Amino acid sequence: MSQDNMIKMECGDCKRVNYFSRKNKKTLKDRLQLKKYCKFCKKHTLHKETK
Repeated sequence: MSQDNMIKMECGDCKRVNYFSRKNKKTLKDRLQLKKYCKFCKKHTLHKETK
């Protein structure tokens, strides 16, 4: 898996990086926002893509 396509997903509430994913940066220009489970908050929160 190439490092160019890797992205980090950060919790919107506690600001911790919980997930790593990948995306095609040529087709998706804007940042991803997904609702995912945060093990630190113990609930589903909005996770945003970070640098």
